Amino acid sequence: MSDSISNKTASLAALSSHASLARAWQLPTLFAQDKQRFHDFSLEAAGLFLDYSKNHIDATTVSLLTEFAHSCRLEQRRDAMFKGEPVNATEQRPALHTLLRAPAEQRFELDGEVLSNDVQQVLDRMGQLSQRVRSGEWLGFTGKVITDVVNIGIGGSDLGPAMACAALRPFIKPGLRAHFLSNVDGHAIDAVLADLSPETTLFIVASKSFTTQETLINARVAREWFLNKGKTADLAKHFVAVSTNAKAVAEFGIDTANMLPFWDWVGGRYSVWSAIGLSVAIAVGMDNFRAFLAGAHAMDTHFRKSPLEQNMPVMLGLLGWWYRQYFGSASHLIAPYHEDLRLFPVHLQQVDMESNGKRVTNAGIPITSPTAPVIWGSTGTNGQHAYFQMLHQGTDLVPVDFIAAINPSHDRANQQHTLLANCFAQAEALMVGHQKDERSGHEGEALAEFRVLPGNRPSNTLLMDKLTPTSLGALLALYEHKTFVQGVLWDINSFDQWGVERGKTLAARILPELEGKTSSHTHDGSTAGLIARTLQKKR
Repeated sequence: MSDSISNKTASLAALSSHASLARAWQLPTLFAQDKQRFHDFSLEAAGLFLDYSKNHIDATTVSLLTEFAHSCRLEQRRDAMFKGEPVNATEQRPALHTLLRAPAEQRFELDGEVLSNDVQQVLDRMGQLSQRVRSGEWLGFTGKVITDVVNIGIGGSDLGPAMACAALRPFIKPGLRAHFLSNVDGHAIDAVLADLSPETTLFIVASKSFTTQETLINARVAREWFLNKGKTADLAKHFVAVSTNAKAVAEFGIDTANMLPFWDWVGGRYSVWSAIGLSVAIAVGMDNFRAFLAGAHAMDTHFRKSPLEQNMPVMLGLLGWWYRQYFGSASHLIAPYHEDLRLFPVHLQQVDMESNGKRVTNAGIPITSPTAPVIWGSTGTNGQHAYFQMLHQGTDLVPVDFIAAINPSHDRANQQHTLLANCFAQAEALMVGHQKDERSGHEGEALAEFRVLPGNRPSNTLLMDKLTPTSLGALLALYEHKTFVQGVLWDINSFDQWGVERGKTLAARILPELEGKTSSHTHDGSTAGLIARTLQKKR
């Protein structure tokens, strides 16, 4: 047995033994025993503050967890990612999304190519295009300014930009509206187009290969909708592309001068920092988009240089792994107490579950422990009146990340105080619970057990001074790196997504059957039955 495997085995054994003790700990007791607990278990980085004191940990836990991270060679694998080594081993690609947000003066060369120059050139082109739209220089085919921008993409080409535009709502240029279209369901494009005018709408078709089925179906419908008013020659004034397939883009009718590229070392779920973020740059302006990149870079620097025990992404990753491995936590809740972050949990679902929802190690060996938890959530006060009941009194242990901004972008102080009071109270209630009421009378005794909240439920609280482009960039980069950390701990490739491809392959077989072009008897009984019933009932 090699030294690294031996160290990892010994570290896991120590953690397993320690976890059997930690599961019996009561969080309120830990606070009573250590008046410095909040101070000792909190971190500040890149404008974010993390309180992780409400967790089933002590100093020994942190030491054991970081020792395990060392045994997994976390620092070396982190450095390999930043250096551009092919950490996406199954596709033999680097994962260089961090390069997209590096400052212009930071030169990066890989295999003789200065990639940093390419990145800056695309950013400059994004800035020029976005400024033309925002200034009113870009005119539609009837000479009217653009008032609506529709991003047509799916997955990472949709979730990241949609989340960022929602989060940065106060920074969007007045009179300019951003829309996002991803679902191949025709009801989705009907809803988007219903309130738009072809004269004042700009479409961004975001597909690296320009062959993505869902994106091209929606793009063609949008093209047909536009041509009901405009001419083929007018398409170039209302459609731009984020792609690398110049031939297909030109055949669609898009001027390739308005085609922005990105690279195969940028995974879809990490692509909002690239030209995929064009809709964001148009909506909030290039200065704000660059501030978004700068916030992420600040977190990159912290992640790259800070010791593990003082490293915010590392600690979040270790804590999530701790609960998944030893506490049976099958899901993790993201609870932003900020309406503009309502799409943040949705984006993190892809970042986390598409990255770490894997069943084999980097060596192709089946994993015996659980991997990615289910990521879910919505805005906080809404959740309190929906699923928080389960958090407080249900039988599953669900770790929670509470996210809040201390200062709002509005001037309604009372509402902000109420919002933060609810955020802090829910974290406190999850921890301290509520014991039996000491009420007299038959009714009090009969209901006493129903009122009990066991407490002892873990959570993290992330605070920022205010939700800005910079703090949003840091927040998103924090969770990207947390996901990477957990992938290292599970020894899996966080950058491929073979499971997504299988469904696409089968859908391509079924589609012509539903269209009546072919017939097949190779499906299972259920799928064959569903196809047959659909063909029988469709109008």
